[in-house]
Amino acid sequence: MPTMRIATIVLPEKEVPLPVAVVSDGCWVGLADLAGCFILSLGECCEKPSVANLLPEVLPFLGRLTEILKHWPDHAEEFEAKGGRVYSEAERILPPVPRPPSFRDFYAFEEHVKTARSRRGLEMIPAWYEIPTFYFSNTGSLIGDEAEVAAPAGCQWLDYELELGVVIGKSGRDIAPEKAWEHVAGFTIINDLSARDLQRAEMAIGLGPAKGKDFATAVGPHLITIDELEGAIDGEKITLEMVARVNGRELSRGNSASLYHSWPQMIAHASRDAQLFPGDLLGSGTVGTGCILELGPENTGGWLKPGDVVELEIERLGCLRTKII
Repeated sequence: MPTMRIATIVLPEKEVPLPVAVVSDGCWVGLADLAGCFILSLGECCEKPSVANLLPEVLPFLGRLTEILKHWPDHAEEFEAKGGRVYSEAERILPPVPRPPSFRDFYAFEEHVKTARSRRGLEMIPAWYEIPTFYFSNTGSLIGDEAEVAAPAGCQWLDYELELGVVIGKSGRDIAPEKAWEHVAGFTIINDLSARDLQRAEMAIGLGPAKGKDFATAVGPHLITIDELEGAIDGEKITLEMVARVNGRELSRGNSASLYHSWPQMIAHASRDAQLFPGDLLGSGTVGTGCILELGPENTGGWLKPGDVVELEIERLGCLRTKII
């Protein structure tokens, strides 16, 4: 089991989001408590509604918190003696960072871009190979694991998108590619749900995506810290198998190693003349074969519909489930 998995839960007795570290399956400790007991003087902030904003403040200390969790049995007694609680029930799981400062979603897998464009009768854009481009998405519409999603008004073509996500852990501006990994807190799974018919109409105008994307984006279930992915990262490349299933049927399979624009390149581009902050979320864009648009609805049983369950699984990161209602 990874020694540092971060989630955000809502407790049955409260509606306040609580950022937690997973100490075992079904058991969590609050990050505010954890940091307050061993690193920071956070006082009673873990009882305040602003706790949802605490996670970006704790992210720079993840390395030290990871060391504590690696030897949790040695620290558990001290933690509880200082007033820290261990939780075993959650009403629901939110995205690891429920409201990140920003969400940039890239377009970095060549196979997806070429196939999606060819299905619309379009050639590749030469500039795509030069620029790891992204758009800003809606941080207010992020949802967590096991969340329910309805198609937005007027949508008949609801789609999933299988993406790898990065959460920034250390602030930076004009970050050099060779320094980029130092600014990464960890990785998560993103389902960039898309209303394809709305998206097609608005992007024909030359701007977007907007309403085709901003109704819901699933993120989670956990943030896996970068130190847990030793062996998967080699230079600028990260190698993780990526799979999507709908109602148990595998539709998509790819690997993060096929990224044309690497994560260090994307982070460098995102931070050019702009500040990245702890908690910022970056998406890779859809892996090749990772959506119905690319596969063709005629080959998948149609677009997503009420009753469908979408499972996105990425090696070592877990499985993110979304229910269509």
